[in-house]
Amino acid sequence: MVERRSQVVLGLDPDPAALWPVALSRPLAADPASPAELTAAAVVRHGRAAIEAAGPACVAVKLQLACYERLGAPGWQALAETAATARDHGLLVIADGKRGDVPVTARAYAQALVGTTTGPYGPVWGLGADAFTASPLLGSDALEPLTTAANAVGAGCICLVRTSNPGAAELQDVPAPKRPLHERLAQLVDELGRESVGASGLSSVGAVAGATRPELLGRLRELMPRAVILIPGVGVQGGTVETLRPAFSAHPAAALVTASRSIVDAHRSVGGDPAAAARDAAEELRAATWVLT
Repeated sequence: MVERRSQVVLGLDPDPAALWPVALSRPLAADPASPAELTAAAVVRHGRAAIEAAGPACVAVKLQLACYERLGAPGWQALAETAATARDHGLLVIADGKRGDVPVTARAYAQALVGTTTGPYGPVWGLGADAFTASPLLGSDALEPLTTAANAVGAGCICLVRTSNPGAAELQDVPAPKRPLHERLAQLVDELGRESVGASGLSSVGAVAGATRPELLGRLRELMPRAVILIPGVGVQGGTVETLRPAFSAHPAAALVTASRSIVDAHRSVGGDPAAAARDAAEELRAATWVLT
């Protein structure tokens, strides 16, 4: 792993209808292939090009699982190949699937994302992500298989606390008898993470908190002093880097700013080569976030 002075996470949410031209420029293989296989191969090339361009300014790649899974079995293969490309470039891999279910199913999700499954012919390896996102709404018993599996391999479990979409306020911000839901979720993250604090003082149980409600970050950091906070919503969704300082107060690595469209689709607003535009956008975000620490 290359040491990087960055808190930027490159989000890859590949839209098969809007891939970079370089992903479509190679001749098709001589052997017949299905539309799903051809599309998945193009998605792999798109992801590789984006990682090569923007990766040097980033510390991790966040792979939106739904964007790969919709391509069926070839999509899962594309996901695995893109994760391997990220590792080859010294980047951590965050699997963004927001998994959450009853404990027995949560255990299967954990095996798929960071562990192995025991089969009749030997172990079956999962994706091997460095971290993954999870929904905490089923409670601590449903999260426990996820956090246990993550701890066993030194990975992270990043729980949804306050998401960046506008509709989140309908549930996550509604005042309850004692506190809004996002505060109770933050408390749960802190409770689950107390047993997994490393030498840095940070826990392997983290939180998602959007940049679109920056006024909440100070309180959330107070409730989660040991959590790494993954912050979406900068750029296209309207969040700004300058308002995120409270999230970084615990440690320089205590927050990660993830950007997808504002990096990968930067060429749509500035013009020119997609790779060059992505490289510049990622470096600009890296420089802006580094001064917050």
